[in-house]
Amino acid sequence: MTDKKEMTALKSSAATDERQSLQKSCENSISDLSDDCKKNFHWDLSDKPGFKTVTMSELFDNAYQGKPPVIDGLLYRGIYLFVGAPKIGKSFFMAQLAYHVSSGTQLWDYPVRKGTVLYLALEDDYARLQKRLYRMFGTAENENLFFAVSADCISKGLDKQVDIFVREYPDTSLIIIDTLQKVREAGGDNYSYASDYQIIAAMKGLASRHGICLLLVHHTRKQNADDKFDMISGTNGLLGAADGAFLLTKDRRTSNSATLDVSARDQQDQRLFLKRDVERLVWVLDKVETELWKAPPEPLLERIAERINTDNPQWCGTPTELCEYLSFDIKSNAITQKLNVNVSRLMDEYKIAYHYRRTHDGRKITLTYMGGVSKRDTCDSICGGVLSTDTVDTD
Repeated sequence: MTDKKEMTALKSSAATDERQSLQKSCENSISDLSDDCKKNFHWDLSDKPGFKTVTMSELFDNAYQGKPPVIDGLLYRGIYLFVGAPKIGKSFFMAQLAYHVSSGTQLWDYPVRKGTVLYLALEDDYARLQKRLYRMFGTAENENLFFAVSADCISKGLDKQVDIFVREYPDTSLIIIDTLQKVREAGGDNYSYASDYQIIAAMKGLASRHGICLLLVHHTRKQNADDKFDMISGTNGLLGAADGAFLLTKDRRTSNSATLDVSARDQQDQRLFLKRDVERLVWVLDKVETELWKAPPEPLLERIAERINTDNPQWCGTPTELCEYLSFDIKSNAITQKLNVNVSRLMDEYKIAYHYRRTHDGRKITLTYMGGVSKRDTCDSICGGVLSTDTVDTD
């Protein structure tokens, strides 16, 4: 009787498999292995991609510089949808928004940060734009507001066109695309969740790369919905991928009154009631249903603002020295964490730039009053180095 040897290797399925090692065979189909093979199997993670992680402590130990809003409390950097029924007044609203941002004039009760604006009016021509703007704003000159009536599709060169424009006008803060459908590839009206999400994600990457707001004009569907934002034409992939959305609605098409609902990731939901000026065709704020939430005062920031101002525009030192300088009862590691979290608020509310870095001599904090300083101004030397505008937002 012939002895049978116990098989511990996989049986080859083809002649070319004869040279494969046991380990490689096991990696190809782990679930199909015999119990003996599974016992001898070892994971080799040396060339496997893994997660790039940070701890909660590391999060608080870093300062993440934010971008200033385009319109405080209303419009921020990122990708937004502006949605409404056809011929409801969306394009007039876009022209009004573009004018206020490019001129830096306040919009209703909302402070505006001045920046270059590109308005892609893809359903208009220059003659119509001229008549519309003249009726709305007269012959006011504005060198920071640009118009175009044609653009490439998203996958066929739009990103390069935006890159070129922002490179030529680095103060660009807002690009309006009117409408989204004009820059989408042809393919009918039946878009899937995946394709809707992908198109917004691509645009979001473009906005993030340049630190701007991309505002995409879009239409509503005919059906009503319990949640107004479910009226956005297409799938939930559009709103799911966007940072926020504006929805302009009317009870009757002939009415001069409208409701503007605002919903976004990191800002408070709002409802604004608007009226249309029939002479100038601009939208006027009637009332706001939801008052904006305001952060409570932060004693540490107020103390810093008392010390860092036009009379004393700059301070540099260690966290311990800062605690002593401010005469503020707080631990040195806690003061850096608190400032890391509030870096944007310190700039937005007090015009003070916060810079934190580790050196051979220890940790260094630099506080610089930036009131009246523009992005193009070069900052003075700080602690033996130069604080660049890439490090601190000075809007």
